[in-house]
Amino acid sequence: MQKYSIALIIGLLLTACGSSSSDNYVPKPKGFPRLDLPTPSYTLIDPTHPYQFEYNKIARILPDTFARAERDWIFINYPTFHASVQLTYKPIHNDVNRLRAMLEDSYKLAARHNIKAYAIEQRKLRLKSGLEASVIDLSGEVPSQVQFVTTDSTTHFLRGALYFNTATENDSLQPVIQYIRKDILHLLNTLKWKK
Repeated sequence: MQKYSIALIIGLLLTACGSSSSDNYVPKPKGFPRLDLPTPSYTLIDPTHPYQFEYNKIARILPDTFARAERDWIFINYPTFHASVQLTYKPIHNDVNRLRAMLEDSYKLAARHNIKAYAIEQRKLRLKSGLEASVIDLSGEVPSQVQFVTTDSTTHFLRGALYFNTATENDSLQPVIQYIRKDILHLLNTLKWKK
């Protein structure tokens, strides 16, 4: 009986190591998690701020809770994606030096990502309102993949940055980054300053 059991085990091992499946092995391509991204539907932000724009209805508008946050700093929070676009607003008061300092700070914040970014691409966009915006796309394992700055040069200044609250690598987040980037472009194209 024992000899029969040993012979059966050896027979199973030999057939399990057969060439039928190992010769035809093909490695599977790297995959990404499936994301069902909803069709965007936009609504107008509450009119209590000195700016107005449309944002995606799947997002929530939350106040910025950082210690140095000012009244009109907000987060456009995407709870489903664990992501937020942080908006920082500052009045310019027709002060050229103040505007220059804010622009320099914005570009310094983007440049901090140079260590981890393997590409930084900046584009100037002409918005539907006639204003211009500077949109910066950062590639690599950076904390903020999309940033933007827009101003009317005399009264209003707005900076935005996309952040994820997750440790997922950016290549896996690429579909969500592109989805939110389209929302950012929609925000910029519907942006109006209050007088």
